[in-house]
Order: sequence, then C-alpha cells, then structure tokens
Amino acid sequence: MNRRSKYLAFIVSILSTLTACSGNFNKKEIFESEAFVLYGDRVVQGTFEAKAVSPQELVSNYKSLYYDTLSPRINFKFSINGKDNELPSGIYHSVVVLPTEKTEKIVTIKFGTPYKDETSVPSKAYLASGAKIKIKLDLREVFTAFEKEGFYTNFNGVKIYKEDFSRVYVAGNIKPLLWDFDNLVNHPELEMKDHDGDHIYEITLTINPLDKKGDRQRWKLTQDISSFPAYSSPYPLSDALHNMALAELIEKVKPDSTLLVDKNWFNNNGNQINNSIILSLATIAPELAKKILMRQVQDNALHQSDGTGGSYPISTDRALWVIASWEVYKVTGDVNWLKTCYEIAKKSLEEDRLLVFDADKGLMRGESSFLNQREQSYPKWMQPTDIYESMAISTNAIHYGALNSLSAMAKQLSKSAEGMKYKVWADSLKTGINKQLWIDNKSSYAQYLYGRVNKITSERSDALGLALAVLYDVADEDRQKAIMENVPVLPFGIACIYPQTTFIPSYQNNAIWPFVQSYIAIAAAKVHNERSTLASLAAIYRASAMYLTNKAAFRADNGNYEPILANEDAALSSLSGNLGLIYQVFFGFQFEPDGLRLKPYIPKNLRGERRLTNFKYRNAILDITSSGYGNVITSVTLDGRELEEAFLPGDISGEHSLTIILGDNQIPKGEIHSTPNRFAIDMPALSYDNGKLKWRIIEGAANYKVLKNGAMQTLIDRNEININQNEFAEYQIIALDSAGIESFASAPYMVYSPEAEQVIEIENFGKVSKEQVEGYSGKGFVDLSLPGNDSLNFTVNVPDTGVYAIDFRYANGNGSIGAGNKCAAAFLEHAQQSLGAVVFPQRGSGEWSDWGFSNKVVAKLDKGEQELKLIVANNNPVRIRRSREKSAYIDYIRVIKIK
Repeated sequence: MNRRSKYLAFIVSILSTLTACSGNFNKKEIFESEAFVLYGDRVVQGTFEAKAVSPQELVSNYKSLYYDTLSPRINFKFSINGKDNELPSGIYHSVVVLPTEKTEKIVTIKFGTPYKDETSVPSKAYLASGAKIKIKLDLREVFTAFEKEGFYTNFNGVKIYKEDFSRVYVAGNIKPLLWDFDNLVNHPELEMKDHDGDHIYEITLTINPLDKKGDRQRWKLTQDISSFPAYSSPYPLSDALHNMALAELIEKVKPDSTLLVDKNWFNNNGNQINNSIILSLATIAPELAKKILMRQVQDNALHQSDGTGGSYPISTDRALWVIASWEVYKVTGDVNWLKTCYEIAKKSLEEDRLLVFDADKGLMRGESSFLNQREQSYPKWMQPTDIYESMAISTNAIHYGALNSLSAMAKQLSKSAEGMKYKVWADSLKTGINKQLWIDNKSSYAQYLYGRVNKITSERSDALGLALAVLYDVADEDRQKAIMENVPVLPFGIACIYPQTTFIPSYQNNAIWPFVQSYIAIAAAKVHNERSTLASLAAIYRASAMYLTNKAAFRADNGNYEPILANEDAALSSLSGNLGLIYQVFFGFQFEPDGLRLKPYIPKNLRGERRLTNFKYRNAILDITSSGYGNVITSVTLDGRELEEAFLPGDISGEHSLTIILGDNQIPKGEIHSTPNRFAIDMPALSYDNGKLKWRIIEGAANYKVLKNGAMQTLIDRNEININQNEFAEYQIIALDSAGIESFASAPYMVYSPEAEQVIEIENFGKVSKEQVEGYSGKGFVDLSLPGNDSLNFTVNVPDTGVYAIDFRYANGNGSIGAGNKCAAAFLEHAQQSLGAVVFPQRGSGEWSDWGFSNKVVAKLDKGEQELKLIVANNNPVRIRRSREKSAYIDYIRVIKIK
C-alpha cells in the first residue's frame, strides 16, 4: 500500500470512529424524566417521537389530544364591562352538549344565579366538533336596579352604576371561550348583544370548531441562515433546533432590520423583548437589539409595557431594559450607544427610586416581572393598588441587576461619583432582598410580599425570580447552589409558579415558558448543577422538537401546548432562549466591556466536540471549537498559539480560530427537587357576623391558619374566629390542605373603632369637577387634570400622636384593569417631606363611577392640625402628565390610626 493509500485509509478509519461515536451518543439517554426521554437525535414521550433527520430537518408525530377529549360539559360565567363580577370564585354555569345532539342547544340564564345542566354525561363521551350553543342572558333584574337605585349590587357588594354599564361578555373554559376576564375587552367575538331592547342578551357560539389547526409533522430548513453563526455537535437534535431557532428569528425580521410585530404586541411585550436580547439577540444580532431597545424609549425615558391597572408604576420591570442595553454595549463596545443609554437609564431608575422604592422594607414595589396577568399569579382580591404595594423577587432582582449595570455604565464613562451612588443603591437593595424575601427553611426566595398595612410572604416558587437571583448574584454562592437544588422540577420542566392556583386558566399559572427554563438552565450551569442543567435543557428540547416550533409556553400538568391563553408559534423569547443554551452554557460566553470571556460548561452526558463558526464579535470573525466535558479548561489556543486564559480582547480583528479543551473533570452531579405538579386549594373570603369572622368551608382544607397584623396567631379546623373590634387589626386566613400546601391568604379584613377613622372631603380643598358621575360622597369630587388641582393642600386634625394609614377614594376610567398605560400617580407630603407615592390605577374603561381606594401611605403624625399636600404638578421631580389620560377623580381622603 502506497503512502497516499495509507493516508486515505487512516482518514476513513478516523471518520468511521467519529461516526460510531456519534451513533453511540444518539443512542444513549441524555436525560430521562417521568414523562419523556431525551436522546442525542430524538426525544420520546410515550408513543410520540420527534427526531432530527439531519441538522436541517426534523420530524414529529406529536398530536395534541386536547380537542379530541374535551368534556361535553361547558363551564362559563358572564361579565359586565369585562370584569369577573357575576359569581364567586369557583362557582359558574354549566351546560352539557352531548355528541348525539345535532341541533343548536339553547339555554336562558339569569345573571347572578348559578345554572347547572343536570344532563348525565356517559363515560368516554366527548364534545363533538362544531357543537353549537345559544346562550341567552336575562339582565332584567340588573336593569330594574339601574332604574330604581342607579346601580346594581353584585354578590360581593360591589356597585355597578348605570352610567358605567357598557358591554356584557361571556367567559368560559373551552375555546373560543376563555377565562381571562381582564382581556375580554379585546375579544369582541365574546360580547353578547341585546338585539330587541328587552334586556335579554344573546350569543351563539361554535365550540370545538371544525377548522382546527393540525399539528406539524416536519420542519425543514428553507431560509438562508448563513449570516448567523453555524453550530455543529455530535448531537443532531441540538444542531437542528439551533438552526430552527435561527430560521424562525429570520422570519420575524423585516427588510429594514426591525421586528415584524404589530404595535400592540410590542407595547405589551417589552419584557419578553428585553429577555430575548439578554438571552441571545445581543450576541448574534446586536444591531437588531439596538433598534428594538430604542423603540421602548419615550421622552428620553423608558416605556413600561402595558399592563395591570394602567402599567407604570404598577408594573415596574422596565428596568430590565437597562440590563439589556448594557449587554449590547459589552458585545459591541459602541461608546455612542453607551452614552445614549446611560442618560435614559439614569433618568428612569432615578424616577423608579422616587415612585417605587419602599424605604421601610428596602425593596422595590411592583408587579412580578413577566407574570403580568394579575389573576395568573396574585390572589383574586388584589386590586392594582395592592399589586403596586407588593414586592416581588423577580422585579427586585431586575432592579438590582439594573442598578449594577447603571453603575458599570457610569464607571465606563468616567462618572465615578454617580457610579458609586448607584452601587450603594444596589447594595442596599440586595440587603433588603435577602432580609425580607429569603426563606431559610425552604432555601429559596419568597415569590413576593403582599398585603395592605401589614405585608406577608407568598412562599410559592417564582422560577424566573429565582434564576435571576442566581445570575445577578443577589444570592451568595451557597444560596445559589441551594436554590438550584430546591426549585421544584416537574415531569415536563419547571413551572413559572409552584404550586399552581386552582380555578385559574393556564397561561403563566400551570405553565412552563421555555425562556424562563433557559434562564434556569444558565443559572444551573453557573453553579455546576449537572442534573438541573440537563433537566432544563431537556424540557426545552422536548417542547420545540415535538411541536416543531418554539412555542411561547406549554402546560405544566400534561406538557401540551393547548389550551394556553395567547400561545404563539416561533415565540421570540423561546427561540432566543433556545439559542442562549448554545452560547451561554455550551460555550459560556461572558461579554465584558474590554473583551469576551469563555467559560464553557458541558455535562458529561453531552460530551464531545462542538463547533461554532462564523461568529461575529466586534471586528472579528471567530471559529470556536471545544471538546471534552466539565468546566475546567486544560488548554486554550488562538490560531494555534497557547493562551493563558479563555479571553479575547475587545480590539481583536480579522478571522481567527479558537480551540478550547475541557479536562473531563468530574463535577458532583448536584441534586434536583423532583415533584409532581400540585394545585393549591382555593382561598377563604371573610365576612363579619356578630363579633365573628366567618368564611365558607374550603374544599380540600384540613386546617386554617389565622393571621393577625401579618403574624400567625393559631391553626384551627373550624371556619370562624372571634375578633375584638375596638382595636386596629388586620385579619387574614390561609387554608391548608392535608399535604400542608397553603392557599393564598384571604383579603385583609380590617377592624378598628369608629373613632380611629377620619374622612376628609377633598372638594373643600380643590376645584370641583362638573363631570356627571355617580357614587361619590359629600358635595363633589376633584379632577386631578383640572388647572389649579396640581397641588392639593388639606388639613388633618390628628387626635393623638401615632401611626396613621392614609389613602384616597378615587376613580380612574381611562382604561381596563388589565391593559393600557394610564395609571395616575402623585406624591403625599408633610412639612416639605415626602411621605410616599400615591397611585390611582385604571379601574375600567369608561367606568368613572367605579370608586376604589389608592394604596395606603403609612406615616407618623403628631397631635393637632397637620397640613398635608398631594402633588401632581408638572414641576414634580417625576414625569407625571397632567392630562385626562393620566388622571383620576378624588372623592375623599381617609385617615385611620393603626398604632
């Protein structure tokens, strides 16, 4: 055999060995849960299998069985003005439509009176496709009350005024119905109509429609993805999913290099955009990231995504923008970008400090980040003002990361004094988080603090918040490891929230969002928890491979992608998270102002050689190869030259080859907390009766925890307690099931002697509005948007020196509770010192007779006449617009002595 033949034989031998190794990788289980098994080239879930035919092609036989196994019993409620205001939680109407019924079923139901169809449902009887039902709603009693009283009083004592009555909707459990009350106003197809003026409203629905979208069976790469990095490994499934994510990203980008999304989607999803940038878009598409970041800027300050009660400052996670913009700078080194972003970030975080910071707790207020669908993650009693007063782990971790990013920006721009100020703020916030939210016996952070005068902890798990606490170093090293070992891992992945809330549809409740799972995977890799890393990666790969797209979410209980409220294919956050696994875990990219550091982490089950070619970093094009497993780098070379560390300077240019060899070091696999999916039981609702607080017996409750002023008093098995009404106290009840899983706490029931409360009519201190609304007290009310009402001075006659809770009865009809950005805000001052911010969130579109209370400002007041001032003027240090669109009506001030 000549030399050439020997050489060819050697090459063939090497290729055969590599092919055999690759085949072995594909046959070996990478991760197995109770629900599915992940291999190198496929994922198997029972009879379903998704497989990578090649890096450019995937096939799947997955079939959603949701529509094939629907119960013929349809549950629903009615809604006036898009609110859940007909029946108590857990009570609804039901109608049975058997598959044998070929004609349209017609039912007539009286508003507020539960209706249950007693038709017997045979075993294995399912709802037929195209089933039709005509629902007639009798609202005559409501309209009679409108004429007699001017309002209708619903089951829990809320008055619905005639002037505010607008529309009637139906909500329910089977498409096209949905349980998302806050967003019913965005579903005109669910609005009922009174066609002949008899106050009988009607709607005809086709349930389980015939023209359902089928499951995909094949994905094949058809887009040109050559402008992005190319990834290859011994694992075809990982390679194909990387390519599918790039292809779906390309489909979302317009020719002008901006996102192909409508304005409403963009306004509602700022946090998902920013998460996508942090996870991978800054890495591979920094110019696109810049454009979509700047779309979130208005008046040189950050726009908060539309949300609960009129958005900011009820929702406050816009600070994530600061982290994303800093990430873009670290990738690009663009100083002009940094200068622009610094001023925007500085203005916005300074504003947050005034409107959002709670000095008593040392925490930032506001809705949980991303979990912005109110009833999905909060008790149903919590109004937007209550959510403003809550303090969430996710939102606080983001603010901590944002302040550190702002401090780093200042340092980079040689603004050392400003940088130090923001670092002090960040360190103080970190102290507050660890003091107020860490739960020792769970080795985890609380979901949030909530309540009114007294705050308690929700000990549920918030997966995003926990991941961010690890990634942004809110937790120390020991706590980081403990968090990743204790976060609940369900058979299909890690749910956004755990345990789930009963009677709430799947969206963020009872759901797994791949981008959150990606954050968990990156956090697990950071602490070298191999099992947690593999569990998260497998959950993401199962979903995207089975569905042949990067769905926004899937159900935690069964792994299916339906029914999920507002689910979508090719979700930007999901595809970005999928890509982030490659860049941030397998290659360990850590961008720094002066260069790129690589800290790969490869679990042993994913060992082998992987390559990332055509990766564009600033003025360089890099081909990166890594081999081995573990996290210890034994060799790193650039163009064949040995480097001391895996770090590339920011001024590198030209084409280069980087080779990293890992030392196959044995790392402890780490623990995970595997658990079945669980649902918490319903929470009690309290009522007063002759010296006692009572509540209905909660199904599944073994005991009830009694809280007084935020502290546990006793554990009982009955459904009533005696109370003393002559002292100030807030009572709450938590129901516990036999496994000790807690419900949310009931709404605080506040008791105090009549002498402890003082009501001050605001019309005596401001310009009275001439608008025609109902339900106010006294002789009128004040419109904050009117000239002259920009600063309201009022007098409180304080009977005794003590601590007082001050709030305002108000109305804001500028938008629905669940959407928009027209929350009004102001400051309460005393003796030229700020007592705190006061927020007046939206309460319903056009519902100016729907009165409620602002958040409470707690302050010590001395005995005697005290002058207080409510400031909403343009010269306020915070940007508060004096306009009808950012305004509210104020009825009176309420002052209650609490200590």
